[in-house]
Amino acid sequence: MISHQAKAGFEFFVTNALKAALSSSSDDQVDVTPLEDSSEIKEQRLVILTVSSYLFRALTLMSFTLDAPTRRHLAAIHHSTPEAMSEADYLDVIGEVGNIFCGTLNRDLSHHFPYLGMSTPNVLERQCIDHLSELDASYIQHFRVVVNGSVTFHASLCVCDFADIDFQVDTTVTEESHGELELF
Repeated sequence: MISHQAKAGFEFFVTNALKAALSSSSDDQVDVTPLEDSSEIKEQRLVILTVSSYLFRALTLMSFTLDAPTRRHLAAIHHSTPEAMSEADYLDVIGEVGNIFCGTLNRDLSHHFPYLGMSTPNVLERQCIDHLSELDASYIQHFRVVVNGSVTFHASLCVCDFADIDFQVDTTVTEESHGELELF
């Protein structure tokens, strides 16, 4: 079972991680809104990563379609232009955005849970979201993410618990992160 305050903590961490991952500059406005279900998610593909511990497995999914606004935004994140990027370049950037999203979530959760591991990104087709319920998850939450009022992504969090999960997060404190690499 995942407590209500743990669900609120997961949502807070996911919101902050999405803002960090999808900002191409400090001027970007990233708005994250929780959704009731996945029916609004229409993007063609998604990038999936997991954060795992002995107590839970959290799947993070970020849905995207490589339309013109998304290509411009991903090119800005990559400090490039849309014309200079190939399809493979866009997939590399979305994979890195997924890494930053999941890595930030991993870092924030590590303050509450030791021994976390993170997967590498995989790009899948959008229909995979429709099968999250088959994972017998205790918590699934979907989000709409709008960058600068013009680029929309969707994200999902699916937490499968192996024990009771309860932690409390101080939501009045936000830590700024811009995707710096951590060296081990």
